[in-house]
Amino acid sequence: MTEIHGFADEGFGPVADAFKDNFDRGTETGAALTIYHRGRPVVDLHGGVADDTTGRPWRPDTVAVAFSVTKGLMALCGYIAHQRGLLDFDAPVTSAWPEYGVHGKERTTIRDVFAHRAGVVALDTDLTFDDLTRWTPVVTALETQRPQWDPGTGFGYHALTFGWLTGEILRRATGSRPHDLLAEYLTTPLAADAWIGLPAGVESRVARIHPAPDVTDREVLAFIETVMSMATFVRSTTLGGALPVQFLDGGPTDFNSPAFHAAEIPAANGIMSAAALARIYAGAVSTVDGTPPLLTGESITDALTPRSSGKGWSGVLTPPGIRYSTGFLINGHPGRPLLSDSSFGHDGANGGLGFADADAEIGFGYLNNQLANPVDERANKLTAALRSSLS
Repeated sequence: MTEIHGFADEGFGPVADAFKDNFDRGTETGAALTIYHRGRPVVDLHGGVADDTTGRPWRPDTVAVAFSVTKGLMALCGYIAHQRGLLDFDAPVTSAWPEYGVHGKERTTIRDVFAHRAGVVALDTDLTFDDLTRWTPVVTALETQRPQWDPGTGFGYHALTFGWLTGEILRRATGSRPHDLLAEYLTTPLAADAWIGLPAGVESRVARIHPAPDVTDREVLAFIETVMSMATFVRSTTLGGALPVQFLDGGPTDFNSPAFHAAEIPAANGIMSAAALARIYAGAVSTVDGTPPLLTGESITDALTPRSSGKGWSGVLTPPGIRYSTGFLINGHPGRPLLSDSSFGHDGANGGLGFADADAEIGFGYLNNQLANPVDERANKLTAALRSSLS
């Protein structure tokens, strides 16, 4: 039996039980969960091992690769830039980034980009990992890319291009790339341990990612085979082979490598603690340690407004019922129910999840180091337990 460390305030016992149950059922290697309620932490738990190959335990200061949970932090930066008058979501991308407006992308709006409607889910250019680390080669490839559909007319998940698209728009608008913008807008004001581009001194604290559990169900196996046969989907998750298709290949650029951690890949390699993730989302909607909410009421309303839903573009995976606002996953997807219709955030390929709930003033941060398979329910069980606790 895995020993669980930390605390859950009175009334949040069901959340602690659900967190422990994930370990008892053998679905966790190491994990952490923090929940803020009305500006203060009410749950802060961790357990298991950060590295199963060495036995290194998960500690209070352990940080983890957050995968696409990172996208939500980019969206928060977008809203803060908007509030400061530096960004207009409904303006064309070319208002900030003129070179982007070629090959049918001229009328793409900044909101189209944040809402996965830009139509540039994959690149025809084959990139190397070195290209990714230098930023400009990816930006140039995005500029010259022809969209997969007419921008704004449909949606499809921009697995990796989302990060450079939003990141370059924000760089043009604010003068800062994601690493520095995250620090200025989110982590410094809230004293939160989160990075896009990990400093070398933090590497020893990073949890090692472990493969997803084997799947034996025939329908699930058939689903995985179908997804992996989608050529555009594979290119969208590897940028033409610059990254391993299933994240872990033991090579120098897989998701466990220090080189990957140090790179600035703003849709996928945010590294943070669960406590930082919860604190950032709590800070978005409530006062935390005297810091007023980062988002205005107008921004929160906009962040909860659906922009992309229904049947997505067929070239990439679109789970039935999924809904995106301007940069955030919002409630409605049966496979990832959030706390309520006032929740906005993002999940990731490890099954991790971060979100804010404006009505309940919740900041939720859950991270782990075991990749999710298509039937993963770890985060959903935690969210259901939180809903039960609050009711």
